[in-house]
Amino acid sequence: MTTSKTILITGATAGIGRTTALHLASRGHRVIASGRKSDQLASLREEAQKAGASIDTVLLDVTRAESIELAVSEVDRITGGRGVDVLVNNAGYGLVGPLSEVTDADLRKQYDTNVFGLMAVTRAFLPAMRERRSGRIVNVSSMGGRMTFPFMGAYNSTKYAVESLSDALRAELQPFGIQVSLIEPGVIRTNFADTSMTFVDQYKDSPYKGAIAKAQRMRDLMEKTASGPQVIAKAIRKAVERRRPAARYVAPFSTWFALLIKVLLPTRAWDWTMRRFSFLTHKHLGMTGAPAAKTSRPSGTHPSVRAA
Repeated sequence: MTTSKTILITGATAGIGRTTALHLASRGHRVIASGRKSDQLASLREEAQKAGASIDTVLLDVTRAESIELAVSEVDRITGGRGVDVLVNNAGYGLVGPLSEVTDADLRKQYDTNVFGLMAVTRAFLPAMRERRSGRIVNVSSMGGRMTFPFMGAYNSTKYAVESLSDALRAELQPFGIQVSLIEPGVIRTNFADTSMTFVDQYKDSPYKGAIAKAQRMRDLMEKTASGPQVIAKAIRKAVERRRPAARYVAPFSTWFALLIKVLLPTRAWDWTMRRFSFLTHKHLGMTGAPAAKTSRPSGTHPSVRAA
């Protein structure tokens, strides 16, 4: 029989977060779903009720300190001051675009949500866990935390950061009875792609415009292999319920093949594959050919004479 836990999920208004909230509530857990959109949180409560479950909701913007503080107070009210047993850090989004063209402002926003927001929320809910000497933190990363794709360098770098932060937290918090797990989704069918694609148009006049014009085709190729968010909800359930949760959960299983290929292929072969998948070729970029190699030599020196 599953022991009921009090679980706070960030970014629960859509996609993986929403599906996970409903799934864990159906398992008898006390779920506190959080997000920035009150109307979506209200519809989540209604959906849970129709399914015979119950979900509490809390407004939370992980990038604002005052919002996090208010959320902690509300969670304390809901739990009678006990706090949560499990924190699922799911809030995040993907910025898509050529890394050399991404502005500092957009890059900072990406890190504010995916990295600094995750750590700010974690620090806010840790004291109660440490005091009880028990708790779990489940950080939703990505297969993109182990490999980098063209046009996703900003997003992937935040997930690499989440991987490293989680590894450190797992060692630092274990003496306090707090367990840390990473969830590494592959290609999942959610609104993630819709949000990410909103950034693409701003690069249509960049040197990468030829490849950007094929962005929808790249998305369609990925959608063909996408799994539903339920597979990630089940992975999170394992991290929540198992007596000894794994450090990492990769889902769906097919994601392992991509990770294996990345390890086995020489870097040059992997790069070649990624360039073609992303239409980063001379043809698609409108280039007539590779730049000619240049050989520099001291001024006035004949090509046949080696400079001293």
